[in-house]
Parts: sequence; C-alpha cells; structure tokens
Amino acid sequence: MLTDRLDVSPEVSAAIAAGRPVVALESTLISHGLPYPQNLEVARVSEAAVRAAGAVPATVAIHDGRFLVGLDEDALLALATAPAGSVRKAARPSLAAAIASGHWAATTVSATMIVAHASGIAVFATGGIGGVHRGALGGPRPTFDISSDLEELGRTPMVVVCAGPKAILDVPATLEYLETRGVPVVAVGQQDLPGFYARSAGIRAPMSAVDLAAAADLVAVHLGLGLGGGVLICVPVPEPDALPDDIARDAVERALADASAAAISGPALTPWLLARIAVLTDGASIRANTALIVNDARAAGELAVSLTARVAGGPSSP
Repeated sequence: MLTDRLDVSPEVSAAIAAGRPVVALESTLISHGLPYPQNLEVARVSEAAVRAAGAVPATVAIHDGRFLVGLDEDALLALATAPAGSVRKAARPSLAAAIASGHWAATTVSATMIVAHASGIAVFATGGIGGVHRGALGGPRPTFDISSDLEELGRTPMVVVCAGPKAILDVPATLEYLETRGVPVVAVGQQDLPGFYARSAGIRAPMSAVDLAAAADLVAVHLGLGLGGGVLICVPVPEPDALPDDIARDAVERALADASAAAISGPALTPWLLARIAVLTDGASIRANTALIVNDARAAGELAVSLTARVAGGPSSP
C-alpha cells in the first residue's frame, strides 16, 4: 500500500492531526526546473510564502523507497545539488519504478497529488500544470502527448493552485480535456485564463472568482459534494514580473518552431522549450517563472487557511 511507504515529517504530521492548514509543494522545480542555487532559493522562498500565509509547507519527494512529505534542509539541498540526470522525475506511471530504484526522485504534479492526498493534504501549489501538447491530437501524425496531470486532476480530490497550463501547450485542448474529466477551472481576480508567463492566455476562463475567498467558497462546495476529482485554481503571475502577452506568445511560437526544426520531441521537449524561451526573452521568462511559483505558494497558503476555517465552522465559513 502507498500509505505504508509514507514518511511524513513531524511538523506536517502534527499539523494534519490538528486540522491546521497544510500546502503540498512539488519537487521537480528543484531537481529539473531551475539551476542551482536558484532552485534551492525558490524552494525556500516558496515554503516561506506558505508559512507567511498561515499554513504549513510540505514539499514532496521520493528517496530510499519512501515517499517523503515535508523535506528538511538536508533533503532540499540534496535535490538542489544532485548531478544532472541523477534524479528521476516521478509521475503516476513511473511511481513504482521511482520507489523500486531506491534513489532520489522528484514528484511531478500527478505524483505530488497522489502522495499529498494519501497523506491527508487537500491543497497543492505548483507553477503550471502539464496538458495537451501541440500536435497531440492533430496533424499528419498525432503524438497523443498528453500529460498525466490531467487524468490525476480528474480522479484525485485536491485543490491545485497554479498560474495556468504551461504556455507551451495547446491550451484550448487542455481546457476541453479538463472539462471532459469534470475538473472546474477557475481564474482568480480576472475573466481570462492566466497565461503562465503572461497575465492572460488570451482565452476566457471557464469560471472565475473575484478573489481567493470566493474561490475557497467554490472549492469547499466541490470537495464537499464528493465528486471525486480536483479543482484547478489559476492565479495570474504578479504584474511587475509578467511578460507582455504578445512577447510571451511570440517566444513560445518561436521556440516551438525551433524545436520542430531540431526534431526535439518526447520527454526532452518541455525542458528544451523552457530553456529556449529563456534565451529568446533574455531571461525574463525565468524571472516570471520564479515569481509565479512563489505567488502560487502564497495563494495556496491563503486558500488552505480559508478552507480550514470553513471546515471548522469559523467566521469565514459560508
């Protein structure tokens, strides 16, 4: 059983037992998302943002055949400084292989959702979710390259806070897939779906909430109905750090064209595209990515606090 392999830190375990708000954080941004020492700094600042909002952070990873929920400083440093290629990316399809290897593995969105839910955590913050890749469903040779994140959102009852689907994806197809799986997609503070690096993806969000308190009302009802799936809460990147919409979209399109010309595909595609976009934007995309990760952690902390108050029947309970 998965629960037999859980190692939950004392702080996180005590918070869950006491009914205090907890926010899960993924670990792939540490091992695969940013170079050292920026990766370690962003991990630390993200945890600090959760704490500042009044919740307890629980960064999730895999090591020595165990699921770790709530990494200490030594574990964060080990992931941040691990040699390139030595840390496996774990998603639902590769969880067993990651556990069997006995080595370090970082959890993606789907794996973090699985482990966090098994631990009793209801809120999870990430940068951007995976989705339907360009060319997955059309063209002369459809790739059917669709992230397991979407299936996980449809089957695991958790709140996932992000800055929208990653900008390199087929965003309209990703929204259609989420609708088919019964996942509410909610933009906070605006009508448009956040565009990851940019404030807007140029697409109307399926639903919107005026603020995080209103989003918490919707989330509380959804989870209370016992429908079985998750909720995607999309918070735009802070305005001072956002890329202008046209610049972000142009960089994405150019990077996709370059990837096609270089015949980059499969698991190597996403990291290649993100690195190429960083070059095309003179590093502005990295600054936006860093800002949105921390902002999502803060928003998730606030959301977790609001949900806890509602469950406890506190003053903000509807």
